[in-house]
Amino acid sequence: MKEKEIRALLASREGITTLNPMQEKMLQTAAEKRDIILLSPTGSGKTVAFGVPLLKMLKDPTGRVQAVVIAPSRELVTQIAGVLRNISGDFRVVALYGGHNVEDEVNSLKVVPDIIVATPGRLLDHIKRRNIDVLPTRILVLDEFDKSLELGFEDDMAAILRHMKNLGRVILTSATDAPSLPDFLPLKEPTVLDFLESNRTLRRRMRVRSVRSDGRDKLQTLLQLLRSISGAEGPERTIIFVNHRESAERVADFLRKAGAACVLYHGALDQHQRESSLQAFNSGARPILVATDLAARGLDIEGVKNVVHYHLPLTPEAYTHRNGRTARVTNEGDVYLLLGPEEEAREYMEVDSPYSVSDGAGEGNLKSPYEVLYISAGRREKLSRGDILGFIVKECGIEASQVGKIAVFDHYSLVTLSREAAPAVIKSARQKKIKGEKRRVGYLDAV
Repeated sequence: MKEKEIRALLASREGITTLNPMQEKMLQTAAEKRDIILLSPTGSGKTVAFGVPLLKMLKDPTGRVQAVVIAPSRELVTQIAGVLRNISGDFRVVALYGGHNVEDEVNSLKVVPDIIVATPGRLLDHIKRRNIDVLPTRILVLDEFDKSLELGFEDDMAAILRHMKNLGRVILTSATDAPSLPDFLPLKEPTVLDFLESNRTLRRRMRVRSVRSDGRDKLQTLLQLLRSISGAEGPERTIIFVNHRESAERVADFLRKAGAACVLYHGALDQHQRESSLQAFNSGARPILVATDLAARGLDIEGVKNVVHYHLPLTPEAYTHRNGRTARVTNEGDVYLLLGPEEEAREYMEVDSPYSVSDGAGEGNLKSPYEVLYISAGRREKLSRGDILGFIVKECGIEASQVGKIAVFDHYSLVTLSREAAPAVIKSARQKKIKGEKRRVGYLDAV
């Protein structure tokens, strides 16, 4: 695929008219036919950085798998696949991941894709079932490789690579380096592109504050903090990080009961719940996200103003990834460390100043003026964003300005719109058809 064509698709489909210095350097280095290790901060555009040279390396479609991209989480897989589909022209891209309908995946593999984007476990499962042959694969990309190669994924990765005997190029990317790489990884004198120095610039756009809690259970302090940093129109996008799933459930339940517009995100939720949570958060309808470190890397999360460490992270790498959710590109952000009576910030946390919850107004609004509606059809039912917007505007009489983000998934869709408009859309859906079919439409249950 020609670079000019890829850049044109980037501009028209992704709104990217110029590559940043890291992406340009990656493109230049890839032309040298060397294996590459790319280290670059969260939010710096690593998917485009490896996606553009990957597409340039592909030969015309041959009915064989040419490239495999492996990522550690299903959300990262869907995001990478989405970007690659937008800029891949005639090349076929398929996403494989746990929680996805297996039958849909098997059907998608009947026509052999040029590019597979997958989690390690699901890819290995399809290989063992002989649903796909990865022997012809020439290009392997491991995104967030420090996570993909750690304990728990290592056996799957070793098994996958035993089926890839014809690799000619390996690309590893991450926002943090790994101390060592396993012997089964077929790297040949890789070129290391280290752009982590830009983390220092990120640090200058980020204020780190410590918040003292009188009790070991910091829930009340957390609530006071959120009210303190929220305005009359509601909270800015905030991620609250905890160390355990059970803690995430408890914190989210407490905040909901206090009237906060929040959602939950951790690894025990099913795919539908995780997708819905991220969409509700990204759309601004639920601007507070309570999450484990699963949300610290790889996710396409926009405009996060605040990161709150309800629990202190267990490693410096986790701290880096969590903080990388805010102050992205040229934006500024605030990081808050909630400290119990016996807790102290670690040395690497570099606290700028203490923050008292009484310093703010203390009575900020934690609700949202938006709502999220669920529609029981998606892309597999041939429903598009345009179909949904047309129904809401033409059939429901709602102004387009009241409609926010519309996300279409395989078998369902989510629509963000003003709270005042939601009842009219639900009522109209009971009486009218969306694209010729009756669809179930209702409020998205809080996850």
